[in-house]
Amino acid sequence: MKLALFRRTPRPDTIATLYGMIVAQARLPTFYRDYGVSDTVNGRFDMIVLHIALFLRRVGAEDAVTRAIGQRIFDRFCRDMDDNLREIGIGDLAVPKEMYRMADAFYGRAQAYAAALAAEGEQALVEAIGRNIYGQAAAPPEGAKWLAAYMRAAVDHLATQKPEAFAGAELSFPDPAGFVISPALS
Repeated sequence: MKLALFRRTPRPDTIATLYGMIVAQARLPTFYRDYGVSDTVNGRFDMIVLHIALFLRRVGAEDAVTRAIGQRIFDRFCRDMDDNLREIGIGDLAVPKEMYRMADAFYGRAQAYAAALAAEGEQALVEAIGRNIYGQAAAPPEGAKWLAAYMRAAVDHLATQKPEAFAGAELSFPDPAGFVISPALS
């Protein structure tokens, strides 16, 4: 039992807990009610991808053990997507094609967010969110601006969390309600 304190790799329940926290954050009603994210399978997928991308961005700069946590979170995401496809009735022969499409969407969005987060100002991030979350090429909705502010805050918030916390199944994100600006105040 004492050896568990010195374990270098996280236990499977740690990964399940972290993944559950990411999914729970992505499913907060504020994103769908206030930010205007579509409360559909695609909208929920996009929000999970956004949060996993933020988490992977955070752990990507750490040691190999912490990066491995990120890889295991991504693997858990892929298993979850596979399970969901089968649950909604996608046939065994079509699942690999759909998984390829989802992986392509994940990597494309993650790269777009990383580039936009590295860019000066908010315009690139708002545009990336507009395309990926709201499906709009021009004039992203107000929610895209709020989501950009939320993402920047999430990057800062995740940066304050120690890798040891992730290994101990501890993870938090900022409250998205704090980034919504009432029309009466704007």
